[in-house]
Amino acid sequence: MLERFYPYEYADSVFSIDYKKLYNKGFRGLIFDIDNTLVHHGDDSVPEVDRLFEQIHQTGLQTILVSNNDEARVKRFVKNIDTLYICDAGKPDPAAYLKAVKMLGIKKKEALVIGDQMFIDILGANQSGLASILVKFIKLDSEKWIGKRRYLEYLVLGFWKHNKKYHHRLGDIYVKKTEDGSGAKQRKLFCEISPVTFALSKYKEKLKRHLKDLLSKEKFAKTRIKKKLPNVVSSYSSELIKKGKGIDPTLQINKARNIKLASSKINGLIIHPGEVFSFWRTVGKGSKKEGYRDGRVIIGGKLVPGLGGGLCNLANTIHLLILHSPLEVVEFHSHSDALAPDHGKRVPFSSGTSVSYNYIDYRFKNTTDQDVQLLVWCQDKKLFAQLRSEREFPQYYEIIEEDHHFHKEGAKYFRISKIYRNVIDRATGKVTDKQLVRDNHSEVMYDCDQIPKELIR
Repeated sequence: MLERFYPYEYADSVFSIDYKKLYNKGFRGLIFDIDNTLVHHGDDSVPEVDRLFEQIHQTGLQTILVSNNDEARVKRFVKNIDTLYICDAGKPDPAAYLKAVKMLGIKKKEALVIGDQMFIDILGANQSGLASILVKFIKLDSEKWIGKRRYLEYLVLGFWKHNKKYHHRLGDIYVKKTEDGSGAKQRKLFCEISPVTFALSKYKEKLKRHLKDLLSKEKFAKTRIKKKLPNVVSSYSSELIKKGKGIDPTLQINKARNIKLASSKINGLIIHPGEVFSFWRTVGKGSKKEGYRDGRVIIGGKLVPGLGGGLCNLANTIHLLILHSPLEVVEFHSHSDALAPDHGKRVPFSSGTSVSYNYIDYRFKNTTDQDVQLLVWCQDKKLFAQLRSEREFPQYYEIIEEDHHFHKEGAKYFRISKIYRNVIDRATGKVTDKQLVRDNHSEVMYDCDQIPKELIR
């Protein structure tokens, strides 16, 4: 009976959770309670919470607030936070939680509830089939009375802690502590100590990827044919050479060369039903011997030269094709989509996909009943790409962007928007579903003086 109140994990606060670990465990969206979870009951957000949400979004996780409060209170709380929200939620009714999952555009297994009340937040999560983390409720030092329900929760929490079947179902999701109890943010990670430890850490991650793929039951696409499948599902083209203030032309020329080399490994690839496309298993590890040169890469939040730089553009182009299809993206990593100023009409998701051999991969699975084919090639200083199939799919797709603007946070500027995918029935032309693809919060990586002033809020 008590099991319906049991969380998957318990944390001292929202600040003691390592959100990058949650992302690595496969979670893509967090459903937060507000009162006594993020701030004391009725309080406005504080700078520490505002920064926390920025950090969470930078990991690739999306967020949504689900609160029983009215809209005025929720809007007051989110004035400095870029997040979705549901007010007057009626928790623990599962309807609000399932609506939150749909708004995030993710699967139930990719959603995680974080709240402070076992009898509301955790009960609602369990009834909805969602994982959850219970956090210690925020209590002021001056507060003496906390209510009978809190004492009952203490009792249930005690039973939970002694029930190993329900204890630590997520594993290690906590910020590491130093000996004096302070957070790990005061201690450098092993990979940050020196270039040598960084190289060792990369080698470890590459080895882990090789072992994981070796043991995986997934079948990876590897057949290439010259003949084109008859139906064009989606297509995209872009300029290979970007020009502008602060853009190194040599690195742009090298990028174009790198993309051309990698495209030759992908062009014509057939992905049979049930097969997975892996960017790195298809392209392979680039080297100087193969002709790869230094292009732009992002390391430590900065654009710097790096061997094979520019292949993120190719991965992003493929991602755009897949977003316009019923195929399922099974691995995606993001970086800033504000690497250069927008020229002409704004194209949502024109960049923002990150790949790094081989542990930061881009993968999708053919979950349909027919073969699909990737065509990518370079011509006249342009990158062209097509996704083809044996026959037409019953739906088609469009990418739309809402509330696109820029916002200054401290000394930095960020591009902010919400990018959705509309699923449209081909027979009727009606939108049958609207899915959130990305809750965008990207650091501007170019000269901020080039940001259109009318787009800064």
